[in-house]
This record gives sequence, C-alpha cells and structure tokens, in this order.
Amino acid sequence: MNANSIVQKLWRLCTVLRKDGITYQQYVTELTYLLFLKMMVERNRETGSLPTGMRWADLVHANGLAKLELYRKTLVTLGAVSTRLGKDDALVLPPADTASPEERKQYADARLLPKMVQEIFDNASTFIREPQNLTTLVTAIDELDWFSEERDQFGDLYEGLLQKNAEETKRGAGQYFTPRPLISVLVRLMQPKAGEVIQDPAAGTGGFLIAADRYMRARTDEYFALSPKQQEFQKHGAFRGMENVPGTLRLLLMNLYLHDLDSDHVDLGDTLSDKGTALGRANLILTNPPFGPAGGAPTRSDLSVTATVSSYQLPFVEHCVRALEPGGRAAIVVPDNVLFEDGRGKALRQMMMDWCDLHTILRLPTGIFYAQGVKTNVLFLTRGKTESGNTKAVWIYDQRAQMPKFGKTTPLTEEHFEGFEKAFGSSPYGTERGPDQGENGRWRKFAREEIAARDDNLDISWLREAEEEAEEGLTEPDDIAAAILGHLQVATLEIEALMAELGDDVTGAAE
Repeated sequence: MNANSIVQKLWRLCTVLRKDGITYQQYVTELTYLLFLKMMVERNRETGSLPTGMRWADLVHANGLAKLELYRKTLVTLGAVSTRLGKDDALVLPPADTASPEERKQYADARLLPKMVQEIFDNASTFIREPQNLTTLVTAIDELDWFSEERDQFGDLYEGLLQKNAEETKRGAGQYFTPRPLISVLVRLMQPKAGEVIQDPAAGTGGFLIAADRYMRARTDEYFALSPKQQEFQKHGAFRGMENVPGTLRLLLMNLYLHDLDSDHVDLGDTLSDKGTALGRANLILTNPPFGPAGGAPTRSDLSVTATVSSYQLPFVEHCVRALEPGGRAAIVVPDNVLFEDGRGKALRQMMMDWCDLHTILRLPTGIFYAQGVKTNVLFLTRGKTESGNTKAVWIYDQRAQMPKFGKTTPLTEEHFEGFEKAFGSSPYGTERGPDQGENGRWRKFAREEIAARDDNLDISWLREAEEEAEEGLTEPDDIAAAILGHLQVATLEIEALMAELGDDVTGAAE
C-alpha cells in the first residue's frame, strides 16, 4: 500500500471521530501521537526509549476502557517529561513519597526520548472520549502494510495528512496553510543550496523547510556527497523557524522528526517580539506569514519602519528584509494591501526597494488557500550590499486574471505555474528573464521610475480579472462560504490600514 492509499484510508476514519466531537485539526494531532507510537515499533526503537507497559503492543492488546485509560496514561507520562526537565536537561524525578517505583522507572525510561520527541508530547492529552473510537483508530493503523513503505515515506504520509487537513478546513490552528504545489514551485525557483541558512519565521507545519531539505537532498545524494561536517550542519544548523501556535508547533516538530531533521533552531514564539531576533540572519527566507490584526504593534525595537503597525503582514516583511544576509534571497507570500497601503506600508515598500532588489511579484489566483476574496502575491527579492537604490525594475506576473475557479472542484497543481516558471528564468536572483509579453500577456516589466511615478504603489494589474464572474461560478458550499469570509477579511484589512493611517496623521499633528 503506497503513502497516498494510507492517507486516504486514515482520513476516512476522521468521519468516525467527528461523532466524538473531534475537529480535523484535533484528529491530525491524535494521529501524530498514534503514528509515532506505531513508528517506534516499526523502526525497532521502543526498547530503551519508551516506558515499559506503554508501547504499541500494550495499546493494541488492551481492550475497551482499559485501552483508553492506557492511552491517556501514556500521553500524560510522555508529556510530563518536558515539564520535569531542569536547565541542565537532567530529569527531575517525582519525589519518592508521591510516586511508586514503577512510576519513577517510567519517567526514567521516558527521559531517554530524543529532545524533539519530548517536545512533540509536551502537555499531550487525547480528545477521544469513546473507547470504541480509539479501538477503531488503533486497529486501522496496526493493520496497515507499513513494511512495504520506505523509511522516508513516513514523512510523505504525514505531509499527506497535513495537506488533507488544510484542504478540508482552509485554515487550521487560527492560521492558513500554504498549498504544497505553491511551496514546491517557490522552492524550485529559489534553489536552496547546501551550506545555506534557511529560515521560515512563520513556520506553520514546516512545509517550506521540508521542501527545501528535500530539494537539497535530491542534489547531494541524500547529503552523502557532502563532508561529515557539512552533513552535520544540514541536519542541525541549516534550518531556522518559529511558530506561535502550540498545536501547530507540535505538528511541525513531528514533521521534522519524520524527515530526519533536528529542531535545535525551531522554537515556539512570536517572531515580532524580542524572541524573533534569535532566528538570526539567513541566506534564504521562504515564508507565508499570518495576515490580519495582530492585537498590537510589534514589541521588537529593530522593526522601526512598522513599529506602530498592529497587523502581521507589514512587520513580517520588515523582519524578512532585515534578516537577510547581503546577497540573501527571499520569497514571501503577502496580501494585496502590502502592495498599496499608504503610510507605513509605503515606507516599508520604499525600504524594501532600497535595501533589496525586488525583482519579481507573482499575483496569485484567489481561492487557492486563502478564502476567495483575499488576494495574495509572492514577493521575490534579493538583499543588496548597500541600503539604497537596489531595485532597478520590477517584473510582475499576473496569474490571477482569467484563471480557473480554484476550489474543491478545481485544485491547484504545479502545472498551473509552468508559464510563470518559464518567464521567471533559471536564476533565483531574477537575473534571467523571459521577454516582456506586453498588455495582452501576463508578464511585464516596470522600471523603478515608473513605480515612483505611481507613488510607489505596486498593486499593478492590466488584465481583466473577471472576479465577480468567477465567484458566480462557485458551486461548492465551502467555496461560497470561503468567498464571503474572504470579503470580510479584506474589509478588515482595509479598516486596519485606515486606522493605522489615521494614527500616523494624529502623531504627525502632535509633533
């Protein structure tokens, strides 16, 4: 049974658990725990790693309520490890007068788990209430023909489950998930290289980091073409990430673990706080930051251009510009208002075009992962060696106008980007371009002087979008609801931008 078949079979079980009040996101989290326990026995790693009496066979052979109670106890035991670790990473065992010898032995055994696994099970608990539902899940996982799978396909399986979750919910854990076809295209264009520091300041479930690792492995014989020191860097030092939602971080850590990547530089935290400075500088940034109100301005002192902005998108772009090493490159997904917003938005665009060569903008279709009404783009830029005059011209590819009605009935695929990839060229720095296609084509060049004449507004379109006609053609209730939600989110972004602009005016008047 291949990975796709396993994904389909496991995902069908989600309908069973929904009767237990379990959401898609909770279901994937539940599978994270169970798949890990099953994987440990498949890879002969249980002995010396998992507490005795809390292994896969114990769970399989328990019946009814006893199975559910054992499962809960296993999660509590593994989840307690992180909270019992001291600063020196020594396990703080429960006092002898409050724990039995068996419990102390279980904690001691659990201490042998890798640090990443401890983080995966941190404060773990189950959402399952009915024993029969747990039995259904355990039986299905136990009966799968796992031994026909290559080791690295465990990661492919998990990626498939994460993608299913994104497709069903449009968003999870309060944030949107980037479609894997778009991730693959951006990684292919940016061409990550072994030895580079690659960062995602809004890591989500790790799609960009995993894809970058896969791209580099394919070009270095699974890193065996590298020296031992270089291999060590690829596993423990190449990838940096931060995620602000604990539930999503758990999925991210599991994804990294299954793809044999370390989490030394992946952490829980707010990139727009002082903690975000720990991400350091990067040679390549690939990211899809959160959009919308952030509940307050950034608390980082170095984000001076967007210091008063109370939304995510503008400060995240400033972070990316500042975090790039000279000569470093980035591909950043942003909403349309980053391209046209006045005040702080205009100041940010000017900084970005001065500090960086903003060589390409890709206008994405609506409905591919954000709701239909939310319009998004990808900014491709290279950090200059100076802080002035780096952008000479911006090439724009309009993949939004006259495109199919993307949704459940027409999913996005990598083939949809073939025209853009050809126009973008073979250089990740945007130095090899396809010819300008003129007003009737999708690919056009705009000199820096032309952009300045537009008051540095980068929201440039020339093809008829026919957006209203596209939305009239939607038939799936989920897609229609997403379109309505999208328009509400666009309105929220515009109101937030207006409030920020009024705030600037008031501050200027006071000065």
